[in-house]
Amino acid sequence: MPWFDLPEAELKTYRTPTEEPEGLDAWWQTRLAESRAQAQPPTLTPYGTDTYGPLPVWDAEFSGANGDRIKAWYLRPPTSRATDRLPTVVTYIGYGGGRGLPVEHVLLATAGYAVFAMDTRGQGGRWSTGQTPDRADAGPEHPGVMTRGIATPETYYYTRLMTDAALAVEAAASLDGVDPTRIAVSGGSQGGGLALAAAALKGDAVRVCHADVPFLCDFQRAITITDADPYAEISQFLAHQTTLIPAALNTLRYVDAALLARRITATTLMSVGLMDEVCPPSTVYAAYNEIQAPKTMAVFPFSGHQAPRTHDETKLRHLHAHL
Repeated sequence: MPWFDLPEAELKTYRTPTEEPEGLDAWWQTRLAESRAQAQPPTLTPYGTDTYGPLPVWDAEFSGANGDRIKAWYLRPPTSRATDRLPTVVTYIGYGGGRGLPVEHVLLATAGYAVFAMDTRGQGGRWSTGQTPDRADAGPEHPGVMTRGIATPETYYYTRLMTDAALAVEAAASLDGVDPTRIAVSGGSQGGGLALAAAALKGDAVRVCHADVPFLCDFQRAITITDADPYAEISQFLAHQTTLIPAALNTLRYVDAALLARRITATTLMSVGLMDEVCPPSTVYAAYNEIQAPKTMAVFPFSGHQAPRTHDETKLRHLHAHL
């Protein structure tokens, strides 16, 4: 894929033209408060003691949007003691995937961090497995959630998922053995967008934010300049559901990580691929350019929708420096 978006010099100054909804902070606080009112404490069940040996793993569950129970994995370093209050990374999954298996989350645990890996409601049918339904009467589904409930922000799928992401931070911070003053959020693509949203919604409760090639940013530009999924789900839907266009575009403003990013106080490391047709570079910079906290952008001129593996070591060094 050749470079197709704005020149790099313009990317560095690009700002989203989408206007923030009036009362966005109060609206989100209402969503979180409604869900907290229905919450039950997190639960932890030991998992895979005959598989993971000295690496402690728990099958976790916490209350997300509307009090729905959300699955997660909780891992701790093999050398940690139960009384150690550890820096903890809450991780989020890319589009179509779920929490998978603990083996998919061991890197950070071996590097000395506790890990709380959130499952993705209603996903987990494309490239990794999930176990959390979006609704109580449904199981994991093949992805295709971009237009689910899009007529209003209150009913939109990503309102629920971003609420889950914020409450996952609270659930992780409440666990014994977690230092609540040293919480990071991390993810790529959809997971990167969720990391930005969680850092924005939780403010000072998040110290570090890692967002690789993030999705869910500058929706209204994204759906007009790329025909790649998942953004194309929205444009294809609105090509036929023309009467819903004003309502859908309004809904997207409430979950736009570029608009929410203005609230981030965490030290942030992002990455962008200048050949990324899934999450166009300008949409990634739309979020980055709104962040007022200390921040760094790792730019990969010849990468598409995935940061190179060398970036994993950059992220580890960033965590060691800031968490």
